[in-house]
Amino acid sequence: MFKPQGIPTTQLWKIDLGLDELEALRLADVLDLPQLEAAVRMDVSQPTYNRILKSARGKVARAIVEGCALRIQKGEQNEAIQLSSERGVGQC
Repeated sequence: MFKPQGIPTTQLWKIDLGLDELEALRLADVLDLPQLEAAVRMDVSQPTYNRILKSARGKVARAIVEGCALRIQKGEQNEAIQLSSERGVGQC
């Protein structure tokens, strides 16, 4: 979960970000892949990938602008492994 500093989580609205949305953000904004290549990697159509990415970006922007907590939804362990990049999840 990512949240504004200094405000208890219990006092914040929470926005849920799915693992598919997190992966779409990673492919587009971290790896800078074209949408068609990213869609192939996610095994979805390009229009579906575009909808997932638009939703993810909207949620992240809303969380930042409105001061909400951004909660990344848990999935199966194998889904989390697929999200990791060469440097690993959470390693900048």
